Amino acid sequence: MTDLIDTSKPAKRVRRMAREPKQAAEMHAIAEPAVANAIKTSSKANQVLQLLMRPEGATIAQMVTATGWLPHTTRAALTGLKKKGHVVTSEKITGEERVYRAAAAE
Repeated sequence: MTDLIDTSKPAKRVRRMAREPKQAAEMHAIAEPAVANAIKTSSKANQVLQLLMRPEGATIAQMVTATGWLPHTTRAALTGLKKKGHVVTSEKITGEERVYRAAAAE
């Protein structure tokens, strides 16, 4: 009796991504410059910077409330602002809270 089971390997299936990535030129052509600037000015990092530039500064709790970030993410954003050239200072006010302030980038 002949064997009816096919022992050859099946052909490999071509893998595709669920969504093909767009080319960089296509992505920039879609976003208009005015829209891109509007998005950039209303980013959460800019919200944090605005809070820090107030005369009274801001606490981590205030920045967390304003952005919806976790405290460790907010502290990482402060590090990012320092890397961009902003002078971020902190001082401990009576009690447990620390107040952060920033000066403009040089």
